[in-house]
Amino acid sequence: MAIETDGKAIARQYWATTVSRVRAVWAVVCQYAGRSAEFYSQWHDRIGAVLDPYLQPVGRFVRKTWLMRFISRTLLRRIVASNLLGLVILLMGLTYLIQFNSWLIDAKIDHLRAQSHILAAAIASKADVSNGRGGDPLQDDPFAALEFSIQPDIIVPLLPKLLKQTTNRGRVYDVSGVLVADSERIMRPGSIIPIQPGGKLLGRKPKTENNWTRLVEWLMISSDLRVYKEIGLANGRFYPEVKEALEGKTTALMMLARKRQRIVSVATPIVRGGKVSGALLLSTAPGAVDDVQAAELFAVLVLVFGAAAAALLASYLLARTVAEPVRQLSQYANEVTHDIQAAKDLPRFDERADEVGQLARSFSLMTRALYRRIEASEKFAADVAHELKNPLTAARSTAESLIYVKTDQQRDEFIEQIQLELKRLNMLISDVADASRLDADLALQRFETISLEAVADELVTMFRDLASGDNKRVKLSIEPASRQAAYQISGQNGRIEQVLTNLLSNALSFTPEGGTVTVLLRRLPSHVDLIVEDQGPGIDPENIEKIFTRFYTYRPTANSSRGGNSGLGLAISREIVEAHEGRVWAENIWPSGTREVSGHANGQSSEQASGQASPESSEEKPLGARFVVRLPAEQATSSTLRGRLSGGR
Repeated sequence: MAIETDGKAIARQYWATTVSRVRAVWAVVCQYAGRSAEFYSQWHDRIGAVLDPYLQPVGRFVRKTWLMRFISRTLLRRIVASNLLGLVILLMGLTYLIQFNSWLIDAKIDHLRAQSHILAAAIASKADVSNGRGGDPLQDDPFAALEFSIQPDIIVPLLPKLLKQTTNRGRVYDVSGVLVADSERIMRPGSIIPIQPGGKLLGRKPKTENNWTRLVEWLMISSDLRVYKEIGLANGRFYPEVKEALEGKTTALMMLARKRQRIVSVATPIVRGGKVSGALLLSTAPGAVDDVQAAELFAVLVLVFGAAAAALLASYLLARTVAEPVRQLSQYANEVTHDIQAAKDLPRFDERADEVGQLARSFSLMTRALYRRIEASEKFAADVAHELKNPLTAARSTAESLIYVKTDQQRDEFIEQIQLELKRLNMLISDVADASRLDADLALQRFETISLEAVADELVTMFRDLASGDNKRVKLSIEPASRQAAYQISGQNGRIEQVLTNLLSNALSFTPEGGTVTVLLRRLPSHVDLIVEDQGPGIDPENIEKIFTRFYTYRPTANSSRGGNSGLGLAISREIVEAHEGRVWAENIWPSGTREVSGHANGQSSEQASGQASPESSEEKPLGARFVVRLPAEQATSSTLRGRLSGGR
C-alpha cells in the first residue's frame, strides 16, 4: 500500500511538473507571439505610411482604366478574372522557363564540348599523319607557313566524314581566323583567301550583335553565354570566343540565325605538336534547341488549356452558386425597396449552410423585421392619433361648455378639467416621443456591466421619499447569493432604470394608502429576477397580457387619477426587457400562496415556471399584483445580444 501511495504521489508530482512546464512554455510562446504581432503591426503601419502616398495614385489610376472598370462591373467577371490571372502568370512563367531554361542549353554545351575535343584531336592527328606522309611542308616549301596553319585540302574532305552521323555543323579556322573548312559548305580551291602574317582582316567587319541578340542575352538570366549573330564566311576572330579558342581556351557561345533560330556552339582549339594551329567551332543545327523547347511548350500549352477549361468551369460553378444568388438577392432588395409586399417573393436559399444561405436568412429576417416595423409604425401612428384626439376632444368640449356656466364654481371645475386633459395630453406626447426614440437608443447605445443591486437601491430610496407623502412604503429585499457579482447583468443602465421606474410608478398608483410596494432581487442559475409587488386590487385574468399593449389603460379602482398615465409605460418596459434578451410578465398574489396562470413572452405560463397551482376558489380575491422581470446574468448573456437590438416593435 505504501509503495502504491508513493507511486501515485510521484505520478502526481510528475504530472504537476509537466503541466507547469507546458504552461511556462505556452506563456513564452504567447509572449513572443504578442511581440511578433505588435512588431508586424508597427512594421505594417510604417511601410503603409511610406508606400501609401505612392500606391494610392497608382490604385486610383488602375481602377479608372477601362479593363478594371469592365472586370469590376459584375461579380462573375471578377471571379473569371481572378481565376485566370493566376493561370496567365503561371503560363508566362513556364513559357519563360521553357524558352530560356539553362538545363537544356547546358546539356547541349556539355555534349558539344566533349564531341569537339574528340574532333579537334582527330583533325590534329590527321593533319600530323598527312604531313608525315607528304613530308614536312616547312622543308618542302619554305612559304607554306605563310599560307595556312592547317591545310584545307586535308581538312575539307575530312570534316564531313567526322560529322556524318550527327546533325551538328563544324567549322575550322586557322590561327588567323580564316575559315578553311565548313561541313555544310563546299570550300573550293581559290575561295579561301589567307591572311599574311601581320596582315589585317580583309573585308568590312560584320556586326556580331544587334538589339535582338542583346534582348535574348538579357532574358537568359541564369546563363553566362554570350549571344551573337551568325556571320557566315566572315573571319572567325570577329567572335571573341573563337579568338580565345585560337589562344588555347575552349569557350561556349550562342548564335542567332537569320530566322532568329538559336545555335549553341563550342569553340575548341586544335593543338598540333603542343602548338595551337587552328580552332574548331562545333554548332548545333539551327532551331534544334527551339524545336525541343517548342515541343515542351506545346505540352505545357495543352496542360494550360486544360487548366483554363477547369478554371472557367470553376468560375461558372462559382457564378451559379455565388454570383447568381447574390444577384437575385440584390434584385429582391430593389423590389422590396419599391414594394414591401414583394417580401414574400424572397429567393429560397435557406437550405444552404454557407455564407449565401446566411445572407438569405439575414435578408429574410431583415425583411420581416422591416415589415413588422412598417405595420407597427402604421398602427402606432393610428393609435397616437386616436389617443391624442381623446384629450383634445374632451378639452375642446369642456372649453365650449364654458359659455354655458352660470356660477364661478362651475367655471373653476371646467377649467380644472381642461387642465387635467392638457396634463394628460402633455404626458401622452412625452411618452410617445420616448417610445419613438426607443428603438434607435437601444440600437446605438453600448452595453455595459450593470449592478441591479445598486440600481434597485438607488430607485427604491428615491421612490421611498416620494411615497412617504402618500403614506405608502417602498422596501427592497435582496436574496443572499453564493457568488460575488451575482446580480450583475449586461445592458444599458438608463433603460433598466426606466423599466424599474415604470414598474414602481405603476405599483404605487395601485397601492392604497398605508400599503407597501416590495422590490425583490432573486438569483437563478443563469438569470436574475427583478420582482415588483404591490398591494392593489390585482389584475383580471383576461387583462394580464393586455396591460402590455400600447395605450391600454387598466384602472379598476379610483386609486389613480385619469391623467396620471398614458398606457405606454408597460409596453415600453417590455420592449426594453426583450431587447436585453429577457422576459417580463404579470401575475396576481393570492392569499394561499398560489399564482394566477398568465402568459409569458416565450409562451410558458407562470404556473409552469413556478410549479404552483391556480387558486382553488374563484371567489378568492388577490392580495395584489406582481411584475417579474427575468434577465440573463452577465456570464450567461448571449454573444448575439447586441445584434438583436434593432428588432421591430
